[in-house]
Amino acid sequence: MDIGIGLPATVPGTTGGRLTEWARSAERRGFASLAVLDRLVYGNYEPLVTLAAAAAVTERVRLAATVLIAGYRGNTALLAKQLASIDRLSGGRVVAGVAAGGRPDDFAVSGTTYSDRGRRLDELIDGLRAHFGGAAVGPAPAQARIPILVGGHSPAAMRRAARLADGWIAGGSSALPYAELASRARAEWTAAGRTEPQRMVALAYYALGPDAQERAAGYVGRYYAQAGPYAKKVLATTATTGESVARVIEEHREAGCDELLFFPCGNDLAQVDRLAELACVGV
Repeated sequence: MDIGIGLPATVPGTTGGRLTEWARSAERRGFASLAVLDRLVYGNYEPLVTLAAAAAVTERVRLAATVLIAGYRGNTALLAKQLASIDRLSGGRVVAGVAAGGRPDDFAVSGTTYSDRGRRLDELIDGLRAHFGGAAVGPAPAQARIPILVGGHSPAAMRRAARLADGWIAGGSSALPYAELASRARAEWTAAGRTEPQRMVALAYYALGPDAQERAAGYVGRYYAQAGPYAKKVLATTATTGESVARVIEEHREAGCDELLFFPCGNDLAQVDRLAELACVGV
């Protein structure tokens, strides 16, 4: 199982210099991917801009959008051009994770309807495939096929991944264990008649060090401020010790996860080194 790390693009106070330092450090320590989250009504950096910045200072590590809230991104040609440009500039390292989204305020501020976001996401994925395959917008991606993964815990998200994508992404928290979610995603893949391997990716949050619990509570409380009880579920599953990091890794490995992405609750560069040592990355 690969271990990737999130960029601290959603962590308050992260500067451009810290973000690029983080990217360099993560690649040096041997993480498989650099990942980004997406919010609109929040003070985070825009995820594709963030991935472009990371691409400029790295050479090997994958650049993963996990996930883009594609439901409010109505211009499919523009999104295809952005993803293809980063892929071309980075030498073919982009992974395009997409989801319908679950925060109505993001849609309201973008002037996009919320109720039909699933249908529009289906159309967007088909459109991305068409543009990546040679439509007029260009440039052509460096990869023959940019991987498209669908995120979400709902049955609809799993069916969408099975019908249209190369794999499925589990979010940072769920009422169900990852193993059960993964089993359901695989069942949908089989029901859709897919015989090729399904890429299985999962997200987890972490904070390490003497102030880990406090740091985790502050970050999760801000990021999930509008999520009500869900925020407590996220915090309860956030890894804040070496033992909990090991447990999360083992649970996902046993369930057949292909890549586990750890998103930080802070932007201290020591967090990269601590996670690399606990996860035995690069060993």
